Amino acid sequence: MNKILIIDDDPRNIFALVAVLKAKKYTCLTASSAEQGIRMLSQQDIGIVLMDMMMPDMDGYQAIAEIRKNDAINHIPIVAVTAQAMVGDREKCLAAGADAYISKPIDIDILMDVLSHYLST
Repeated sequence: MNKILIIDDDPRNIFALVAVLKAKKYTCLTASSAEQGIRMLSQQDIGIVLMDMMMPDMDGYQAIAEIRKNDAINHIPIVAVTAQAMVGDREKCLAAGADAYISKPIDIDILMDVLSHYLST
């Protein structure tokens, strides 16, 4: 399953990620809010989520908590993606229920390594 859900409120981030991932033959779905992303997870067969941690309304931490409470979707790997690369952020994201952590700007080689770990090719 190579379907990736990108949840990010910044269309520039979505555009850049989709361009790179489609070139690597991944199927991408996008959501501009956490609420929309959670709905999509319940309706689509998703292999992994790239979750922006800093969004208005419901941030990535709250969204991860909601996903992890839902038995139907709590098994889906979540990669926390944040521009706020502060000391302790990685640990905070993992403690919140993320499976992996990547800081922005995203290093494509690191992203590909993470995706290959969680997705079958």
